[in-house]
Amino acid sequence: MRRRNEHQKSLPAASLHVVLALLDGELHGYAVMQRVGELSDGAVKMGPGTLYGTLNRLVDDGLVVETTDRVDRDESERRRYYELSASGRSVALVELSRLRTLVDRVTRTLDGGAMA
Repeated sequence: MRRRNEHQKSLPAASLHVVLALLDGELHGYAVMQRVGELSDGAVKMGPGTLYGTLNRLVDDGLVVETTDRVDRDESERRRYYELSASGRSVALVELSRLRTLVDRVTRTLDGGAMA
């Protein structure tokens, strides 16, 4: 399992969307796709290949854990469930703060008239 360096660059876009979608708690894969769409107001549409490739990388990096077998589920249910690890939650909150700072700075710049 690879561990994320605290000073590593920001997450790639797909990973960012997934960790932000999982901030509310455990979701199955399709629900992660839906949540990404909701959070982006439909601007980001994540297909299954991108989603599961991203989830696998995030699991390998220790930011997300698969929780499918942690809770008894209906045997006919084939969904895989995921949630943020403690370090994943921390990274998601750092990324959220970074994005807020970026938006605040751009907004101040625009409000100051420096950019048209």
